[in-house]
Amino acid sequence: MASQPILERKVAQTAALCAELKSAATLVVADHRGLTVAQDTEMRAELRKAGVVYRVVKNTLLQRAAKDAGIENMDDLFVGPSAIAYSVDDPIAPAKVIKQFADRFAAFEIKGGATEGQRVELERILQLASIPPLEVLHAQLVGGLVSPIAGLAMLLDAIREKAEEAGAATAAEVVKVKSADEPEAPAEA
Repeated sequence: MASQPILERKVAQTAALCAELKSAATLVVADHRGLTVAQDTEMRAELRKAGVVYRVVKNTLLQRAAKDAGIENMDDLFVGPSAIAYSVDDPIAPAKVIKQFADRFAAFEIKGGATEGQRVELERILQLASIPPLEVLHAQLVGGLVSPIAGLAMLLDAIREKAEEAGAATAAEVVKVKSADEPEAPAEA
């Protein structure tokens, strides 16, 4: 049996990890076996730049911390060497960076994860990783809002040009108003 100081240290580690997991917007669990030191170092640097915490943690500690954090059904992910990546602020960053490295290095495998305190399967992690960066989403939103306005502006400009070509002072003068006594034009076949 472990000594009292060791047990106290493990309880403190579990409590600290539990608090981290509770605050995580997204948690990604991966198998890091087979990465070289250089690859691991490169990945850790990219994760830090993205504001993602990356740790290799013992499975028993992960199992206890996840249960204490209220994240259920994670035990099957904590088999073999396990590394976790999570972010408190950005729910997409851990999945995005981890997926980039899983695509580059065949030895690095994503197992699954959790979002908002609920377990999610690998497919959901991959969906999160495919979401464009925030700047791109902002540009798409602005483009969607501006497009109808730009279309209206082009239409109004075309009407103005047509009125100028016809020598009319207003666009209404260009419009041919059909009188009630005018015969209908025959339909083209």
